[in-house]
Amino acid sequence: MVEGQKIKAERQKQIAVLGSTGSIGTQTLDVVRANPDRYAVYAICAHRSIDRLVEQAMEFHPEVVCIADESLYDELKERLSSLDCKVWAGESAIAEVVTMPSIDIVVAAMVGYAGLRPTIEAIKAGKTIALANKETLVVAGEIICQLALQYHAPILPVDSEHSAIFQSLVGEDRNEIEKILLTASGGPFRTYSLEQMKSVTATDALKHPNWDMGAKITIDSASMMNKGFEVIEAKWLFGVPVEKIQVLVHPQSIVHSAVQFTDGAIKAQLGAPDMRLPIQYALSFPERLRSDFPRADLFALKDLTFEEPDIARFPNLGLAYEAMRRGGNIPCVLNAANEVVNLAFREGQCGFLQMSDIIAATMDKAPVIAKPTYEDYVATDAEARRIAEQMVYGK
Repeated sequence: MVEGQKIKAERQKQIAVLGSTGSIGTQTLDVVRANPDRYAVYAICAHRSIDRLVEQAMEFHPEVVCIADESLYDELKERLSSLDCKVWAGESAIAEVVTMPSIDIVVAAMVGYAGLRPTIEAIKAGKTIALANKETLVVAGEIICQLALQYHAPILPVDSEHSAIFQSLVGEDRNEIEKILLTASGGPFRTYSLEQMKSVTATDALKHPNWDMGAKITIDSASMMNKGFEVIEAKWLFGVPVEKIQVLVHPQSIVHSAVQFTDGAIKAQLGAPDMRLPIQYALSFPERLRSDFPRADLFALKDLTFEEPDIARFPNLGLAYEAMRRGGNIPCVLNAANEVVNLAFREGQCGFLQMSDIIAATMDKAPVIAKPTYEDYVATDAEARRIAEQMVYGK
């Protein structure tokens, strides 16, 4: 019995979940919960959702629990005093957690620019990265890809679209990609006119028709900035120029994305809109594990439709393509300005259509760096936020 338990433990992969209290983080823990013989939670990290973080720690008994907001450290330490675990706080602590020798996989699910530094440290430590934080590649894709090659750190996509592309490319190593077909739901305002979108609120934008996501990414989906970020992410993940990445609006969210090859054949991955499927695939690759996730019932589907995106109504998508064509630190500027206006819109300080205007203006005003270093990205992020905040708040 003891010997059998030892073998079982040795087969477990130790996982660090960055952003464990968010949508991707909690669904990652669903996958762990369903596969206790395969995965164990070594570390969980959150920004400031202390109640949920404590609940997760009590259930999964990780070795390390970390919270980014240092003002909550004492409370977290006190509430976890009955557990035999390390309690850390601060952004530097999160960057240190991912380097711990026992960790096999780092699920990078922190929201926004904050995910960049810990992802870099995890790559340098040679960890397998299950990447949900697309902003990491938007901001510093070239550096991330160089480091991944240098330190032999696999990056496995968690986004449903990029997971679909990845799955479509398995076994196609020698075959040239003609086009990546990146699908988008179109969000809650897909059929709205520009006039209608002038008066939409954050409450309206947070009603995504198909996916259950966090507030920031749901607003990005409504503005199609999320899809713009995914275009940039696909460029870096799959080594394809942006000119070969085509966005298709697919309201049913059943075809998660596809790849067209030079012979004209198209391979696509289909499934129910459930993020646990790509999360589990990233953790188990190349193996597919049994699951009780919802199945897509093709007989119940009346239509699978595809539309061209309307850049006039959703200019953020066009801004993402422009940022990649301009290159250098401009995608970093794009991301920083978007984080500012996304929050401002959620707080009622900025109109929905105004977000694109401020992002475009920030891209024009920010200093351009053709070949940025990591330090340049840090400075660019700060300067772009200052420019965008001045336009939003007048200070």
